[in-house]
Amino acid sequence: MQTHEIRDRFTNHFVTAGHTAVASASLLLDDPTLLFVNAGMVPFKPYFLGQQNPPFDNGTATSIQKCVRTLDIEEVGVTTRHNTFFQMAGNFSFGAYFKEGAITHAWALLTNPVDQGGYGLDPERLWVTVYLDDDEAAEIWEKKIGVPAERIQRMGMEDNYWSMGVPGPAGPCSEIYYDRGPEYGEEGGPAVDDGRYLEIWNLVFMQYERGASDSEDDYPILGELPKKNIDTGMGVERVACILQGVDNVYETDLLRPVIEAAEKVTGTTYGASEEGDVRFRVIADHARTSMMLILDGVTPGNEGRGYILRRLLRRMIRSARLLGATGATVETFISTIMDTMTPSFPEIIDNRERILRVALNEEKAFLKTLESGTKLFDETAAAVKNSGKSVVGGHEAFELHDTYGFPIDLTLEMAAEAGLEVDMAQFDAEMQQQRDRAKADSKAKKHGHTDETVYREWVDAHPTEFIGYNELTAEATVLGLVADGASVTSAPAGTDVEVILDATPMYAESGGQLGDRGRLVAGDTVLEVADVQKIGKKIWVHKATVIAGGVELGMKVNAEVDENWRHGARQAHTATHLIHGALRQVLGPTAVQAGSLNRPGYLRFDFNYTEQLSPDQLDEIALITNQAVDTDWSVNTIETTLDEAKAMGATALFGETYADDVRVVEIGGPFSIELCGGTHVDTSAQIGPVAVLGETSVGSGARRIEAYSGLDAFKYYSKEAALASGLASNMKAKTEELPGRIAQLTDRLKAAEKEIQNLHRQQLTAQTGQLLERAETVGDVRLLMVKLDGVAAGDLRTVATDLRGRLKGETAVIVLASDVDGKVPFVVGATQAAVDKGIKSGDLVKLFGEYVGGRGGGKPDMAQGSGNDVAGVEAGFSAVRDRVANS
Repeated sequence: MQTHEIRDRFTNHFVTAGHTAVASASLLLDDPTLLFVNAGMVPFKPYFLGQQNPPFDNGTATSIQKCVRTLDIEEVGVTTRHNTFFQMAGNFSFGAYFKEGAITHAWALLTNPVDQGGYGLDPERLWVTVYLDDDEAAEIWEKKIGVPAERIQRMGMEDNYWSMGVPGPAGPCSEIYYDRGPEYGEEGGPAVDDGRYLEIWNLVFMQYERGASDSEDDYPILGELPKKNIDTGMGVERVACILQGVDNVYETDLLRPVIEAAEKVTGTTYGASEEGDVRFRVIADHARTSMMLILDGVTPGNEGRGYILRRLLRRMIRSARLLGATGATVETFISTIMDTMTPSFPEIIDNRERILRVALNEEKAFLKTLESGTKLFDETAAAVKNSGKSVVGGHEAFELHDTYGFPIDLTLEMAAEAGLEVDMAQFDAEMQQQRDRAKADSKAKKHGHTDETVYREWVDAHPTEFIGYNELTAEATVLGLVADGASVTSAPAGTDVEVILDATPMYAESGGQLGDRGRLVAGDTVLEVADVQKIGKKIWVHKATVIAGGVELGMKVNAEVDENWRHGARQAHTATHLIHGALRQVLGPTAVQAGSLNRPGYLRFDFNYTEQLSPDQLDEIALITNQAVDTDWSVNTIETTLDEAKAMGATALFGETYADDVRVVEIGGPFSIELCGGTHVDTSAQIGPVAVLGETSVGSGARRIEAYSGLDAFKYYSKEAALASGLASNMKAKTEELPGRIAQLTDRLKAAEKEIQNLHRQQLTAQTGQLLERAETVGDVRLLMVKLDGVAAGDLRTVATDLRGRLKGETAVIVLASDVDGKVPFVVGATQAAVDKGIKSGDLVKLFGEYVGGRGGGKPDMAQGSGNDVAGVEAGFSAVRDRVANS
């Protein structure tokens, strides 16, 4: 049974049982506790936390959620059961049914015959576990389902008790295991051998509320929840192993084709060695996870989600090289995994070109890193050999790994080829320190959701009616007031208060458009509204200050949008659509939106693209945008279903979740058609001019365009024209002659600066002989340490190089430092005899940097750095003297 059929059977089983089918959320959710969605229940957290009531018929839902877990990437492939990406099929009950319902549903799907919609598993091969004191679940399994008591095992809190890791819902679990047979391990159930007995489904019974604790498996239980809920998770990949009769998840229909592709490009056979098999599994796993992350809008970078993606791609590339691949491999692996995953995720088809572009660009960058890293390793290895040693320091290996992205396995391989070893104990210690720092940072960032329970009454009972598409003023009733995080009945003058109305013309911040500003007025009462936010997608919260009078619950007020604010916001938001349309015309469909912000008169538009735009491309985007304004197209809004909107070709924002009924904004037919709930002008000419300011990088594979719209664009152009006119007047030239005149002046200035710099260096070089007279003898080393104030870093290096050349026949070390506007550039040079003695410039630079609040690095014979504490220079000199004396 293919994986996509396993998914379909799961969904059909629960939809037939009355559950609402919920599409998988993006891997990227606005959740302060998560980097990626890592469990099937994550999109349902607001309902489990009691922040919102579930909007599902019968209080039940089912989904197949895409998930990513990356805590121990190094362990991927070592075991054959774990993937960084996986699909979690789940059914959820919010007070509708509890233990018996969850157990009955799961057992029926697993054991019903295939021709009746089930998976047809042999009931005799299924084992279950329950929590230690969960007699209720154990009795259901034995009495209701008929599982023999000897196949029901009780486990402790670590295995069979669940919580979110923060205060909130918690409860016991019951897990279902499949016995793969004696060839896989020892008999006796999952308590004896969880290699033979494969966990395939976890049923979580949320019935308690847990308190705060620093321990993951020891926390106080505060009491029972008012509603008992169900959260289950069935591992799609693990069930596929069983139904496809393969040993592990890497041999299923989704990943085995990637391994076969890797065999072809590497010339190595899967199954030939355990070490090689691990690398094959890394390729298959990381290819899929990388592809799915790019699909959801992640681009490689140096932090956060982007760093995870970069690391996955580079480990995949490196694994292929270690298996024997010599050229580019990414296109083969990513294309193969897209083919296997498309039946389950058809949106891959429309994003195929973009996914490949991002992945291939990262491969090119990494191949350059491998080249530069190899040079750095060669220098390190040469220094080790010259010192008479045979071990590359763990610190150097870690620096190659952490700073330059050079994989440790490559360092080990190259060290062996050079007849050297690597101090892995020190490397592992530094890696552990890095992990500890990461965990501490993660723990510091991990906190509960913003407490929105104060709004729950209104979210559940009084969703705000937004009437602002057609009206800018409206009479409304005050349904709720919140001050300092608590519900209040009134607010006097001078109070900052959040006001909840039954209806409002004010737009709440969403889709990149900032919330409206305006006023709430009732007789002598006046509230200035500075922002409007949406809670639970149902209520509009007006953040206001009571300017006069006072506001009370039940009061009738006139809600008035600031017309100037709305006018500018509509212009900017509609201009954003035009720039998106122009961008796709110039760059093609792979340049997709990754986010935006628009406020009156200004917009920025982020898009996924791997290359810097040329001036000509930017000019063309600006021209097409303003041509669209001049064409005066009608701006049409269409309310329709999500499926119909997709059929129309409407584009959507990555990571955004849309309801079944959506709003489409269409401008100029195929020029621009997008899903959007924002406010817009009636015709494109109402935008006024659009001034494209420029384009910048906001991360690897992500770019940003900024622009002014309307009157702000006119002011910008007017200011630019006045500036050009002023320059032309001062230079006695025509405006169109300015670029040439400025280029001539720039060239002359650069030539003059270069001449001055050369003269300055000649003066410094002339003083070299005098500087040598200040050298001292420390042991058998000539040590010259001088502070040359006002000398830039480049000139310091020139002087140090000259001094080292004059002392090349001796065992000598030169240390130069300067004070340049409070900054402390410093350089250390060492002759070859000093390097052979074990004195490395890089080590001395790091030592000196500790005293001047800086850091640096370089080669054994020449290194440099910069600090910001001039007062520490003499102490730095002293520390270097002591180090040289002990060499």
